[in-house]
Amino acid sequence: MRDVERIREEKKAWEQKNIRGAAERIEPKHTASGIPAPLLATPADAGADYLEDVGFPGEFPFTRGVYPTMHVGRHWTMRQYAGFGSAEESNRRFKFLLEQGQTGLSVAFDLPTQCGYDSDNADVEAEVGRLGVTIDTIRDMELLFDGIPLDRISTSFTINATAAVILAMYAAVAERQNVSADRLRGTLQNDILKEYIARGAYIFPPEPSMRLVTDVIEYCAEHAPRFNPISICGYHMRDAGCSAVNELAFTLGDALEYVDRVIERGISVDRFAPRLSFMFATHSDFFEEVAKYRAARRLWARIMTGKYGAGDPKSAMLRFHTQTAGSSVTQEQPLNNIARITVQALAAVLGGAQSLHACSYDEAYTIPTEETARISLRTQQIIAHESGVANTVDPLGGSYYVEHLTDRIEQEAREKLEKIAARGGMVRLIERGEIQREIMMEAYEYEKSIQSGDRVIVGRNKYKLEKDLREISLHELNPAHVEKAKERLKKVREERDRDAVERALAALGEAARGTDNLMPFILDAVRTCATVGEITDTLKGVFGEFRDEIAL
Repeated sequence: MRDVERIREEKKAWEQKNIRGAAERIEPKHTASGIPAPLLATPADAGADYLEDVGFPGEFPFTRGVYPTMHVGRHWTMRQYAGFGSAEESNRRFKFLLEQGQTGLSVAFDLPTQCGYDSDNADVEAEVGRLGVTIDTIRDMELLFDGIPLDRISTSFTINATAAVILAMYAAVAERQNVSADRLRGTLQNDILKEYIARGAYIFPPEPSMRLVTDVIEYCAEHAPRFNPISICGYHMRDAGCSAVNELAFTLGDALEYVDRVIERGISVDRFAPRLSFMFATHSDFFEEVAKYRAARRLWARIMTGKYGAGDPKSAMLRFHTQTAGSSVTQEQPLNNIARITVQALAAVLGGAQSLHACSYDEAYTIPTEETARISLRTQQIIAHESGVANTVDPLGGSYYVEHLTDRIEQEAREKLEKIAARGGMVRLIERGEIQREIMMEAYEYEKSIQSGDRVIVGRNKYKLEKDLREISLHELNPAHVEKAKERLKKVREERDRDAVERALAALGEAARGTDNLMPFILDAVRTCATVGEITDTLKGVFGEFRDEIAL
């Protein structure tokens, strides 16, 4: 304590001697979230008790990482997000990325699949295969993973409203490869609350949607213990415009809603919490992003042990995937995005990410080409093999500035969580539109700061060019894709056992009216080649559809 006071006094004397005049000319600096940045950070700014607040990697409170050796022992999973058009096209892209050294798969689905429509539905024809792969039945899922052994690859699925259906199809394809569910590794996004908040790909009202999420978590705890049944996702809220602090608070707020629902079923926290996972966005305020992840681990560990009494250390480990910020890439001077993505990817690695997707520089325009996807993967590989970041665990730990930001972000996120709890929790606030409005206002203020020039975006509002220096190759959807998808679906409908499909769908509808876990019934349906649309329509008949009438 005496040392801290002495440092403060010495710092004050240093300021008086060296920067008194200059300080008046220097504008106060803040992080992207508005946290004041000290001109010079010292141990007096960090303020952490090392053993209680920082500790050692792999041990509570996990500030320095969830595993003892972190990236020194093994590099993070390089998991480039991919998927477009047909299952065959996406399968080729997966194999290309694996050949280039990618270490995990991440599947992008088209909007009809995400929202529970089949590709022969006229209302969604324009979106079939456009922004992700088209999956109608288990036959498509088999083609998507043709030649890819599911017991030897970890697969992430960016899917939410229809997550239970996609997981069932994946498990059923694994069965056909003679791979049991308990050998599957990967992650299902399955975070419906952030869809209501920021993304909009929901189908059912909140309560039945929460039931489906909970069904999946319960099913995986019983049958697929190596699979992450949910990735509680701050990424889309951040890309919609919220700050790093609110991204953390809202993500953990959603997580607490899911934990409460599972515990209400009589399932102990240590039975399912070790497989909870998270996803965040990484933006360009380098030190704030690093500190955000350190604060996230510490805050989650304290909540899980303090509020829920978790006894298994794995229940208190916040494991996360991160993606560089899609909202940060610019159409102006697109090659500049390579530098942005590199800074963001480095922040994610130094923040202790378990897996990472680095955006491609052309994503402001188009689905990445093979060339731009390879550059993004090479960016991760250069960081891993050439930068030295994997030579020691948590190399930024002990930085006075990083520890100062870690403390501030944890404090502000905790205070936000307390306010959320006092106002009824995330589900109630989402239903009232309060979270959505707060993010909207943050996005408005952020954009206003760019328009005014207070926030510099290189190439967009400063250092602009009359003409960009590089032509962008645009991804073109195969114009024959929609008709081929329809033909394949028609053929499946003709060849399958129609009576078996009807029986499976009827059983699913009956179960939905009760309280049984719906995963076994969905599995039975996909095995008969019931479609995503048919399963969704069956559940709509019981649950209804959600119509967002909140006036933002």
